Amino acid sequence: MSHIDLGSDFLNYLIESGLQPGDRIPSINELQEQEHLGISVSKVREQLEVARALGLVEVRSKTGTRLKEYSFAPAVRLSLFYALARDLHNFELFTTLRNHIEVAFWHEACALLTDQDKAEMRTCIEEARAKLSDRWVRIPYQEHRVFHLTVFKRLENPFVIGLLEAYWDAYEAVEINRYADYEYLCSVWDYHERILNAICANDYDTAQKAFIEHTKLLHYQPDTEDKLVK
Repeated sequence: MSHIDLGSDFLNYLIESGLQPGDRIPSINELQEQEHLGISVSKVREQLEVARALGLVEVRSKTGTRLKEYSFAPAVRLSLFYALARDLHNFELFTTLRNHIEVAFWHEACALLTDQDKAEMRTCIEEARAKLSDRWVRIPYQEHRVFHLTVFKRLENPFVIGLLEAYWDAYEAVEINRYADYEYLCSVWDYHERILNAICANDYDTAQKAFIEHTKLLHYQPDTEDKLVK
């Protein structure tokens, strides 16, 4: 195990204990009784809440506290939402970061996609167009999220996946009450079909080019009176 000091007795304990995802973590009283932590109960509770906010542990009434699979997303999301609450223009800055990340990992990610992944992306396109052509037009946010995250789902890089998941959480938060132009939505899904067709043809350069073009369709410019949806 690493000897890096995490600045938290509780987080250090999680590392040094050798616990694996799904394992039960002793209760605060048990930790005190076994003298695993030489700090007060209130301090343990405080550090436990930090671990919970970071998505490292989950606390349930019946099963107790358990270690979760590592995900970078909760930590990024927490910091990102704080930045958005202070200034919604930060979404545009984070969008630029997300775009560069996707371009950088594009070819590697596309090469890992399975036929099942591509079928899932095709279903996203079909369901999105069904929503857009319905009598009551619905914005296909979920399909949009799934389509893009599927491209990168096979990467064994939790930091890339975490950043992208946090982006889509933020996208939903800042866009949920914002009117999206119908022609823009249709254009987005036309691009998605071009992207997928190129991926299926193993033409990742063309797919990447279409992706870059389609990211330029949306320039988020929130009004000063916009509020972040909690």
